[in-house]
Amino acid sequence: MAEKISKKEVEHIARLARLELTEQEVARYAKELSAILGYISQLEEVDAENAAITSQVTGLSNVLREDLVDAWANPEELAALAPEHQDGLVKVKAVFDA
Repeated sequence: MAEKISKKEVEHIARLARLELTEQEVARYAKELSAILGYISQLEEVDAENAAITSQVTGLSNVLREDLVDAWANPEELAALAPEHQDGLVKVKAVFDA
């Protein structure tokens, strides 16, 4: 049996994603996420020991669009949505050690 996702865990995930959920949404997502974990648990039980290794089965190839730079009408407004911002830019913790 798969692990159940608690309402407390859904609320924590929502806070991390900066989502405001109603009590009904929290209950619904707890149920839906638990069901998803149940499906994953079923997949873990499948014996794939003798399955052929594949990386692509459809024969389709990726068609990528051209990467275009598009100016944001109000970058300060966008930056203000972030927890920390400075001079119209989103401020984040250092990614690389100096």
